[in-house]
Amino acid sequence: MKKLLNQLLHNHSFIYKAILYILTIFLIVFLLPKGGKFKYDYFKGKPWQYENYIAPLDFAIQKSQKEIDTEISDIEKKSKIYFVYNIEVKENVLSEFYKNTFIENNESSLRIIGENIINKVYKHGFIDNQSEQKLRNNTSEITIRKENLAYDIKHEDLVKSSQLLGLINDGLMEVSLPEIRTQLLNILSDVIKSNVSYDNDFTQKVKENAIGNISYTKGFISKGERIISKGDIVEGKKLEALESIKRELESQVWSKSNYNWIVFGYSILVALALLMLLLFLRKYRFEIYNNNNKITLIFLNVLLMVFLVSIVVNYDAKYVYAVPLCILPIILKAFFDARLGLFAHVLTVLLLGFVVPNSFEFIFLQIIAGIVTILTVSELYKRVNLFISIGQIVLIYMITYVAFTIIHDGNVQNLNWFYFGLFAFNGMLAFLATILIFVYERLFGLVSDVSLLELSNTNSTLLRELAEKAPGTFQHSMQVANLAEAAANEIGANAMLVRTGALYHDIGKLINPMYFIENQSTSLNPHNELSNIDSATIILDHVINGIELARKHRLPDRVIDFIRTHHGTSLVYYFYMQEKAVNESVDIEKFRYPGPNPFSKETAILMMCDAAEAASKSIKEPTAQVFENLIDKIVSKQMEDGQFMNADITFKDIELVKKVLKKKLKNIYHLRIEYPE
Repeated sequence: MKKLLNQLLHNHSFIYKAILYILTIFLIVFLLPKGGKFKYDYFKGKPWQYENYIAPLDFAIQKSQKEIDTEISDIEKKSKIYFVYNIEVKENVLSEFYKNTFIENNESSLRIIGENIINKVYKHGFIDNQSEQKLRNNTSEITIRKENLAYDIKHEDLVKSSQLLGLINDGLMEVSLPEIRTQLLNILSDVIKSNVSYDNDFTQKVKENAIGNISYTKGFISKGERIISKGDIVEGKKLEALESIKRELESQVWSKSNYNWIVFGYSILVALALLMLLLFLRKYRFEIYNNNNKITLIFLNVLLMVFLVSIVVNYDAKYVYAVPLCILPIILKAFFDARLGLFAHVLTVLLLGFVVPNSFEFIFLQIIAGIVTILTVSELYKRVNLFISIGQIVLIYMITYVAFTIIHDGNVQNLNWFYFGLFAFNGMLAFLATILIFVYERLFGLVSDVSLLELSNTNSTLLRELAEKAPGTFQHSMQVANLAEAAANEIGANAMLVRTGALYHDIGKLINPMYFIENQSTSLNPHNELSNIDSATIILDHVINGIELARKHRLPDRVIDFIRTHHGTSLVYYFYMQEKAVNESVDIEKFRYPGPNPFSKETAILMMCDAAEAASKSIKEPTAQVFENLIDKIVSKQMEDGQFMNADITFKDIELVKKVLKKKLKNIYHLRIEYPE
């Protein structure tokens, strides 16, 4: 049991990767659609590239969504509107009219005149103001529901509010006395109420029934019937038949056996894609492969993209281009490098080909957009750069969409401007990458260019303390940072990273600042009171002290790497030679830095710049030739000691760095003319 536990602990990193790998496969397969997939690819207006296609089963030719939408629109436009006729209203109106004191106290002829007017108003019905609004957009006949009867009338036959007073006045023309006519007008206007109202529930029910009875098919093809021949153009009825058989096959109810086989097939393909990503990391990015934290971040972002696209496709596939897939390469490039960002993006897009319709177009467009993202997005700490890059990505989306439309239709008349809106919305969502980068920095302890810019601020707590307690070291770090940044720009390394690393590489000297010559303002040297081994120990300890200070102030690991590696495994040469002069059997390891050696271009650049800047201070008579010889000697010694064996830096890169150092140091120490006294 103990042996098993020891093995598990020893292989915990590999076990974690295996669990993460299997879990990611499971989640991606869970998100993918589980139906079958049509095995032929075809495009509208292009020849059928395969052999004659014979119908494998009986199926109906489905109407397109556009045709169905047109039929629904016609129904909504032409469907009748229904109104309810309330017969009780007339009876109530007559009752109130008879009960009026004025009518009761006058001759019966007035009652007859009033009854005639009321009967005329309610002959077809008096419609209320709210329901009258429904008639303004309807010129066809309307249907009146009167108890159990329903009949059609012209809406002009209904009495409207605006017509009521005119109709009453016309009926009162035979009343000779103006006072009585006015009195009757007031009474009738007061008692007459609308009795026809819009029946919304019944109207909607009839409309829904009509829409529900729409036929979604317009033909039938029998099993064994030829659908399309090789070389035929995919258009018209042939295109409709292909679309129908494709939907039929993909929407069939699969048996449990078939379903399991489909899931198994998807699992193999997803496993292969993720395995390629792991193998790429193991072969070309081994430091990332060894860091489970970083692998988790990469897999999490791949899974996030699959999840977002799956959710959108399940809701409505036409919105799929609103998903900002370019966030993936932006994030991976910000934390790692462009090559990894593009590789992961391509694999993710290939996986999404199972989810989206028109998979070839989607894959082509997204890969092109990913390449543009990698080529354009840089220096994220400059907000204008991200804005310009995303603008270029959106433009590429639009151009590619136009190209596909021309290929399919042979013209640009059928461009759907809705997609241009989706691409613009996609670009706006892409700015969320900056928020995600911030979140990932906190969750995974990583660092991006945005954070590096903040760390490189010389007003930060640690650098301000360095400037106050060890001003000589601070000035040395500033000079090294300038040299390293220029060298990094020359060979295409991460200039912001190496500059930030250079600013912090010597913070360990804060512990004993006066034991380092650049901070000694007097001729007194505390090393004179110490043995060579003790002096060397203090010098060596500034690396360990720097790492501890960096961790205390929560500096990112990528910055701490510069503190650990800026001396590699070199010697504190001065004190070693001093000790060797008095003790031939000196233990050289007591004078050697703990390492490790630089393992990236950036850390290798810092080692060269740090040594060159420090050595340049010892030159008493600076000349161009002296600087060239000094730089050549320093770098050659570092190469002979194998300091760059683990760094992915070439001989050409090293020569370019030397060239930059020589030029910059000459400019720093250039001779000035002597001014007269």
